[in-house]
Amino acid sequence: MDAVQTGVRPDHALQAAALPLPEYEQFDATALAGHLRSGQLTPLELLEAAIARLDARRHINAVAMRHDELAYEAAQRLSALGEAERTRLSEQAPLLGVPFALKDLGVAMKGTVTTQGCAFFKDAVADHDSTLVQRYRAAGLNIFAKTTTPEFGQTATTESRLFGLTRNPWNLNYSAGGSSGGAAVAVAAGILPVAHASDGGGSIRIPASNCGLFGLKPSRGLVPMGPKMLEGWLGLSVQHVISRSVRDSAWLLQLTQGPEAGSRTGPQAGDVMDAIARPPRRLRIALMEQNPFGAPVHPDCLDAVRAAARLCESLGHRVEVAAPQLAVGEMFASMGVATATGMLTTVKAREKELGREAREDEFERLNWRSVQLARGYSAEQALTARLVFDQASRTLDLFLGDYDMILSPVTAAPAPLLGAMSLDQPYEDYVKVAMTASPFTAMFNMSGHPAMSVPLHWNDQGMPIGAQFAAPFGDEATLLALAAQLEQAAPWKDRRPAL
Repeated sequence: MDAVQTGVRPDHALQAAALPLPEYEQFDATALAGHLRSGQLTPLELLEAAIARLDARRHINAVAMRHDELAYEAAQRLSALGEAERTRLSEQAPLLGVPFALKDLGVAMKGTVTTQGCAFFKDAVADHDSTLVQRYRAAGLNIFAKTTTPEFGQTATTESRLFGLTRNPWNLNYSAGGSSGGAAVAVAAGILPVAHASDGGGSIRIPASNCGLFGLKPSRGLVPMGPKMLEGWLGLSVQHVISRSVRDSAWLLQLTQGPEAGSRTGPQAGDVMDAIARPPRRLRIALMEQNPFGAPVHPDCLDAVRAAARLCESLGHRVEVAAPQLAVGEMFASMGVATATGMLTTVKAREKELGREAREDEFERLNWRSVQLARGYSAEQALTARLVFDQASRTLDLFLGDYDMILSPVTAAPAPLLGAMSLDQPYEDYVKVAMTASPFTAMFNMSGHPAMSVPLHWNDQGMPIGAQFAAPFGDEATLLALAAQLEQAAPWKDRRPAL
């Protein structure tokens, strides 16, 4: 059934061997950090290895903005440290010198541009670091790029008028997913072991699924969004990473979780690294196969979720068919209000900075439509949207009182061809395909629950298709413990695209 067998593809191995530090792609960030601490590798060697792979694999279009000069300066400084000083700094910053990339959306790194994938922001230089960027830097990560995203992250593919098509490394004609597609492609193509990502409706889990990677969306409020905005899109959007290994995701969460100045709500930060050190207890898992909209689910996606269910049962967990009863129509209508209003707020702030109004030619067709609709929304509609989300949270909390997790497909269809979910097309054409992207993922953005995509299945065409697990609010520890158990039982580390 799985067209790509375990083990590095020979052509991929040959290509890696032609680049500096051939073994680089076999290490996750945790392993790289260990080699840096021991002095076996230097930050400069790692940065050069990452940039060489970025240059060699430009055709997949993973990166929107490059910050090579800043990163080289940091790598050279760190590489010149003596052993004692390196050891001392590594104790404070455990990922000291590991190369990293931010998503080109919703974060700020002082003195650099974040475009949001939009021409209206193409020269928007940040005057501060986001709280999350501060924490990444405190952990020692060396940020050298920003990865591609669709305009404002408003679709589940990564293609934009500003930066073009980001291609899925498993088949270049297909979408890598979105909106964190550049991050997923950078990891899948071996440029990085882990990369920053964000998720407002599935934007971590969908690209992870499409690219054969691990992607965890944390609970609302666990990872900081500030300092200027403490919740994204009325709480829909959260930030974390896409990674190849579960332990990298756990470690980055351990290093970045917890409140920031101004935080008022959110789950308590916990020791997630401790959680992945041992198997989870026997879990009761609800298997949700039916599309919440009542539409069909593609057989490949059903194969993926059923394979995950069988694997869980083989590990001693109990799986039974069950699903929460949600007001799906109200929820997704409210999501449209929240995302469009969030986009309008961002646009108006940029208009104020520039001292002029945005122009239609600076936006893609469907986003310009959404911004105009948002100008007509009332405060009552925005408040009602948040109330609808709160009721979804309550319904799912009650359902998860009887189950430890919900297992479902990530998407209702495999990765589509590039262009199918472009924001530069008529709305009626777009929505037909877009409806297959996030019916299973977005509900957990609205409710605030943590959810993850785990790469356990490849279809007969050799394309990866993930399975989604969601847990009670604040229970990232159990999700990661299960993910680590699944990773050990059905390893995916060496499943790689031929590039």
